[in-house]
Amino acid sequence: MRLNPIERNTIAQAAREAFDTGTAVFLFGSRANDDRRGGDIDLLVETPRSMSPAEQVERRTRFVARIWRTLEEQRIDVVITAGDELDPRPVVAAAKRTGILLARI
Repeated sequence: MRLNPIERNTIAQAAREAFDTGTAVFLFGSRANDDRRGGDIDLLVETPRSMSPAEQVERRTRFVARIWRTLEEQRIDVVITAGDELDPRPVVAAAKRTGILLARI
């Protein structure tokens, strides 16, 4: 995993501030692979319940803004899915298969 302890802690704290208890955050993509270089921070946020599109936008914005305040503006991609629903998106399946758990709040 190519995130340092400050980055991992910042992401976990931002998740605590933005999402409900029972949420899990996974790192996937190039930053989850020690053999790769560069890349943005790809995060899968699995919430315990589904949210309306407006609530997803509000919480995602709060989450990313909190991360940016500490880590400065890095490229961060966030995919939100609800653990209580089947999500057919290929990116969700790939993130669940290859992702590394960063935080469970």
